[in-house]
Amino acid sequence: MLPLQGITVVSLEQAVAAPFASRQLADLGARVIKVERPGTGDFARQYDRTVKGLSSHFVWLNRSKESIAIDLQTSEGRDILDKLLAEADVFIQNLKPGAVDRLGFGASVLKEKYPHLIICGISGYGSDGPYKDKKAYDLLIQCETGVVSITGTDETPSKSGISIADIAAGMYAYSGILTALLSRFRTGKGTVLEVSMLEALGEWMGYPLYYTEYGGHEPERTGASHATIFPYGPFLAGDGKFIFLAVQNEREWAKFCDFVLEDQDLKDNENFHSNEKRLSNKTELQQLISKVFHNLTSEEIVTRLEKAEIANAYLNTIKQFIEHPQLAFRDRWKEIGSPAGPLKALIPPVTFADMKPVMGPIPAVGEHTDTILREFGMAVEMGKR
Repeated sequence: MLPLQGITVVSLEQAVAAPFASRQLADLGARVIKVERPGTGDFARQYDRTVKGLSSHFVWLNRSKESIAIDLQTSEGRDILDKLLAEADVFIQNLKPGAVDRLGFGASVLKEKYPHLIICGISGYGSDGPYKDKKAYDLLIQCETGVVSITGTDETPSKSGISIADIAAGMYAYSGILTALLSRFRTGKGTVLEVSMLEALGEWMGYPLYYTEYGGHEPERTGASHATIFPYGPFLAGDGKFIFLAVQNEREWAKFCDFVLEDQDLKDNENFHSNEKRLSNKTELQQLISKVFHNLTSEEIVTRLEKAEIANAYLNTIKQFIEHPQLAFRDRWKEIGSPAGPLKALIPPVTFADMKPVMGPIPAVGEHTDTILREFGMAVEMGKR
């Protein structure tokens, strides 16, 4: 039996954060009913058409769900949602600020009406405060939390290449809902929880926050290098390829000098005797490392790093990651269904010894509307007016 088998989730969701949370619940066996606009559906369906005509974001976030298309601007549409929520265990929504309240499905109303229901709202900034009505998207939250100020090079502040604010919010919604389900098992009562993208990504900013608050200055933008540890980051080999490495402590520094740089005297050099000193004398040390690496190929450097037990990596492209030998050996790809035919999908990263995730097909807009209406005792015509 899957862990969340028998749990029904109704999700009034769009874009990334809420769909990511609900998809992970679906992976664990929950029934996820995705409420979409008739016709167009979740606007993430239109982000691109790169996956056999489907959106790459939507394919990633929406397997194993049922799609019901209803117009919540109509009384019939709201009646349908109300009947679904009466039987649901979890309600998730990430509409623009105030939208669910105007529809009559605000947390205070639902808590009174359905005391068993776990109600999760995901927003940009939270349900109160001066920013509560402000629209939020991933890039903007990365800016507001300071992520962009410490990402990129000294000349060019940059956002993360993936939607880390959305992903952070989705992960905290997912873990919060699991916690609420455990609590309800003990108390029999539902609860209301909210996740703001600002606060979710703010949690991930813990190290630079403390470094700035108590260190007196902010971490610098250092590209792919670490702002406060050295050597940690990319180094160019003699064959023109980059090798990334990380020296984390004095034991590793000594082995790096002995086996990688093959300079035993360097480990006792006062200029490099601690991470703080190595960071202060970064330019000098960078030149010493580069001089050695210039005469070695990337494979020779990696061989030395492995001998010294120093963490390292090649700079892979996305294509190289897709074909990564570790993923292939561990059989981490699975085929799933979709309106465009079979597609590849990565198996979720938590591997259970005695359970396999659901990984069902990706739904078309409103694919399950008629089936769901009949199941909940409503006329099929309700969903078409």
